Amino acid sequence: MPFDPNGCLFWRGRYHLFYIYQDPTLTRGRDCWGHASSRDLVHWRLHPPALKPEPDVPEQGIYSGCALVTREGVPALVYYGVRAGICIAFAEDDELLHWRRHPANPVIVEPKRGDPDFDVYRVFDPHAWLTDGVYHVILGGRVKPHDIRDTAYLFTSDDLEHWEYQRPFYNPNPNWTDANEDCACPDFFRLGDQHVLLCISHPRGARYYLGRYQAGTFIPDSHHRMNYPGGACFAPESLEDGMGRRLVWAWATPQRQRGTDPFATMTLPRVLTATSPGALMIEPARELELLRRDHRETEAMELDAAERLCPELAGDCLELRVAIQPRGARRMGLSVRAAPNRIEETRIVYDAVARTLAIDSTRSSLDPAVFRSFPIYAKDPPPRDVAVQTAPCMLEQDDTLRLTVFLDASIIEIYANDRLALTGRIYPTLAGSRYTRLFAEGGRAAFSPVQVWDMGALSYSADES
Repeated sequence: MPFDPNGCLFWRGRYHLFYIYQDPTLTRGRDCWGHASSRDLVHWRLHPPALKPEPDVPEQGIYSGCALVTREGVPALVYYGVRAGICIAFAEDDELLHWRRHPANPVIVEPKRGDPDFDVYRVFDPHAWLTDGVYHVILGGRVKPHDIRDTAYLFTSDDLEHWEYQRPFYNPNPNWTDANEDCACPDFFRLGDQHVLLCISHPRGARYYLGRYQAGTFIPDSHHRMNYPGGACFAPESLEDGMGRRLVWAWATPQRQRGTDPFATMTLPRVLTATSPGALMIEPARELELLRRDHRETEAMELDAAERLCPELAGDCLELRVAIQPRGARRMGLSVRAAPNRIEETRIVYDAVARTLAIDSTRSSLDPAVFRSFPIYAKDPPPRDVAVQTAPCMLEQDDTLRLTVFLDASIIEIYANDRLALTGRIYPTLAGSRYTRLFAEGGRAAFSPVQVWDMGALSYSADES
């Protein structure tokens, strides 16, 4: 069961994705880092685990972290070692199959209660980078000593072994985030003329800040959600590839009651692009077009407070593309993975008055274990089931909503006008829950021909080395 993606790195022409998984055969600690790599984002090779909590290492589990290339040109993994602190491992080969731990691990020790630094900084999820010959690492968390509101803590080093604490990396803004949010799984990078701090909060999932980086301090200018109550987008991790693209994966969290869903997965790779200040463009990687099979399309149509069943759009593993123009309708969109009697269906709804886009999974599944937890991973307030994930969605000046929808068994990913991406888990139980309907409510809406392709499967092969 893979979860948080970590240590993403483009190295020697291959995309490397590391991820946390749990090995139930281990007794000292079960959290390890798995490893997969690909040349084209479609054909993947599964490698032996990169990191495990071996008996002779200080950490009792491998939690979130990152990858960087050292001054000497050697890939390194920087991670949080459970009950130890920040640890480092160095690649011993260009396939990134064998790793040598730093002999001084943990290079940043986790303070214990009563230590002088316990209420000064948090040692947790690291993100490291090299600038002007100096190593930097930020450690995600909340503001000490009160442990409320999100921040990260900056350390610097000349040699990756001796680290000096500097300061909180940024100040939280109570107008943007709640008091119970933290900065976990941080990922900091420059994109165009802006700096991006990609991260999560455990209660609310994936998000990012845009801002300025000055003298070791990040000054956020804006905050953007990548997940909304009822959503499943968590723990994003990115890399810059050989074409200069910023690619990001996230964990599509299970949305059934804990212990009833053995299947976890990553989102499809997404490309982040800098645009005008204030937002990023988010779109699916073009390589996913290699998965397209059996193209078909509908005719263009207008619906006036009506719906249309489109048998040619049936399927449970699809890519759908459509442009919708509101012409008086209050709500419009698609119903996907629908049964003929509509006892199961997932609605993708644009509300032209509220200017929102929603995944309505109220009737997505007959499975009684479905639970779209909000908060995602937090106890305060107690989690509740949120069936409708609703996000702000402001149309462009041409008043056209352009949607790309990926369906893959329990996964739904929606891209809107390359500015918004929503992720959910829907779990249809009926073999006949394969149909698609178009609808307009409260007036008229115009639909372009809906393009649809069956999606071929990503290819996975095991590396026995």
